[in-house]
Amino acid sequence: MAALGWLTPRRRSATARSVLAGEAAAEAARKTSAQLEQEREEAAAAAAAEAAAAEPEFPVVGDTRAAAFFDLDNTVMQGAAIFHFGRGLYKRKFFQRRELARFAWAQVWFRLAGVEDPEHMQDARDSALSIVKGHRVSELMSIGEEIYDEYMADRIWPGTRALAQAHLDAGQKVWLVTAAPVETATIIARRLGLTGALGTVAESVDGVYTGRLVGELLHGPAKAEAVRALAAAEGLDLARCAAYSDSHNDIPMLSLVGHPYAINPDTKLRKHARARDWRLRDYRTGRKAAKVGIPAAAGVGALAGGTAAALALHRRRR
Repeated sequence: MAALGWLTPRRRSATARSVLAGEAAAEAARKTSAQLEQEREEAAAAAAAEAAAAEPEFPVVGDTRAAAFFDLDNTVMQGAAIFHFGRGLYKRKFFQRRELARFAWAQVWFRLAGVEDPEHMQDARDSALSIVKGHRVSELMSIGEEIYDEYMADRIWPGTRALAQAHLDAGQKVWLVTAAPVETATIIARRLGLTGALGTVAESVDGVYTGRLVGELLHGPAKAEAVRALAAAEGLDLARCAAYSDSHNDIPMLSLVGHPYAINPDTKLRKHARARDWRLRDYRTGRKAAKVGIPAAAGVGALAGGTAAALALHRRRR
């Protein structure tokens, strides 16, 4: 067995040189470890600084002088609220097919043309007012709750809803701003847990609609004026507020705030937003929706028969 003794490690006492080597290795390990940790911390700090510079924290938590203003149609909801409301009223026999055709055509033109043509603006206003004239506000509010469940609840864009919730979570107020009747807008705002709504105000006397408006439709520049007035009353700093819309008609409102967002933008708004480096979000799917800018041009689909009739009627009138 002595011949195999070379296979057995021999115990050797540490020499001064080996002790020095061990201590030097340990010290080098500690230094390199500390250096690597410092490099990691510096890299993380640099990444955080770069991210903060590119996308600052927003909304700012606790900034109660800031609020958010959301357009409704095709921004918060797929399609137009007034279409869905009209469908619900037609289902309940509030008006006949001929009225539905006129109502549908006025609303389709208003949405697709994207211009405030006086004739069609008048049609849009008059058709809506003729439908509710003589009805009690409380009746329309009650029916509006049912219509929301039937036609609107499943059409809320989850992405836009999340943006609104971020403002709420930051302790800020969130308002809908829409040309839809204020009663309809208020129902939607309440169902979504938002602060409230700015909408078109129809005159009522003793709780009954007269068939007249207070002022005009809340559209285009009127939205900006409504936001300006509310901000003054609420003590908001518009430079710290945000606004969200899909339509170039809302550029006056978007330009009013410090944080404008183009949501599911139409072609004109997309171009305007890119030129001014506004933030864009698009929650639509499909090439057609992206190109046209009106997902659910739809809401119109359910009124297709009435719309076709209205188109024919319109051509005859011209």
